[in-house]
Amino acid sequence: MKNLVLIGGGHSHAIALRLFGIYPLANDIQITLITDVTDAPYSGMLPGHILGHYSFKECHIDLVNLAKFSQANLVVDQAVNLDLANKQVLCQNHPPIDFDWLSIDIGSTPATSEIMGVDQYAIAAKPVPQFLTHWQQLLTSLESDRAIPTERPLRIGIVGGGAGGVELAFTIKSRIESILRSQGLSPMLLEIHLLHRQATLMTGYPAKVGKRFEQVLLDQGIYVHLRETVNLIKPDSDNQSEQYPLQTPKIIGCESGFTLQCDRIFWLTNATAPPWIRDSGLPTDQKGFILINNKLQSISHPHIFATGDIASSISHPSPKAGVFAVHQGKPLFRNLQRVSSGQPLVPFYPQKQHLSIIGTGYRTESSEKYLQAIVAWGGLCFGPSKLLWSWKESIDRQFIEQFRG
Repeated sequence: MKNLVLIGGGHSHAIALRLFGIYPLANDIQITLITDVTDAPYSGMLPGHILGHYSFKECHIDLVNLAKFSQANLVVDQAVNLDLANKQVLCQNHPPIDFDWLSIDIGSTPATSEIMGVDQYAIAAKPVPQFLTHWQQLLTSLESDRAIPTERPLRIGIVGGGAGGVELAFTIKSRIESILRSQGLSPMLLEIHLLHRQATLMTGYPAKVGKRFEQVLLDQGIYVHLRETVNLIKPDSDNQSEQYPLQTPKIIGCESGFTLQCDRIFWLTNATAPPWIRDSGLPTDQKGFILINNKLQSISHPHIFATGDIASSISHPSPKAGVFAVHQGKPLFRNLQRVSSGQPLVPFYPQKQHLSIIGTGYRTESSEKYLQAIVAWGGLCFGPSKLLWSWKESIDRQFIEQFRG
């Protein structure tokens, strides 16, 4: 019996597992999925979940059912290293797991460790399960009686003005404002501040796309601080509130000297890989992501594959975005089929431009409340529009529906 081991339940692996269920491998090949979560978040619908538009189940893939469908062994644990010489995955709580072929799709996390106070006082957007736990705690506090004082606004800081940070700013604003209104409080009791080290938002996009998003943010009353590099987060010991524990201020300090007092800080800066990837001995780029060729293989170990955020293509570099992991799903499946049957692999050529549909939260007009979105394609930018949100929702629901049942 030979072993194909998948580490992580990311978008590429979810697609591959579904296809393995439809087109099984040979009987002498056993698939094993190692994952530290049993419900994998779908990035396209997470902003809608933060808004309260989607339930948890609607925006997560049930990996237990998916593993059963693909006839894969499910190991609920965290991979902590690889033994490349003996072809084994080392896990936190399980014995080493042997592999003949290995695929890694574990995503990334925001880079935080180099900046003082970030790990202690900021909420990282990834891993998603931890972020959602913090978010639910904040919502519970907000919805409790007299949680929000009226002496000053509740101030939320978001560090990182890429697509994720921009969309989070829109969604957090809409959700908290809805709670304020339900309590008979003014939306003016909320301030959202977005800090970004670059001159324009939406890193990786043309400058005019960033300018367009900046204008929409400002139109919604969101404060945008550009060219601000955060180098410190610390508690504001002079302004602790025993009466209102929700407001336990922190100070954001920037290299420019600019400071900002915030009650909650969300961290969405440049992505990084977990240290064990580099420690394993696989070749990586400067940020620790696995270097792969155009067949999704490690450049040093052809029996090891990597996709999604954890991979860095030497021939076709791409941003860390869920859309690329989705596009890699079928090519990964095909090459895992081929490598396990001794056939030549097929190169994968990602699209040069990708469509981004960014939700901009709720809009209320003539007593009607509806969601909107902006579309970015290359240097083009359209919206915000209700129709664009409907388009985005249709795409997302179609994707997640393939994993139901």
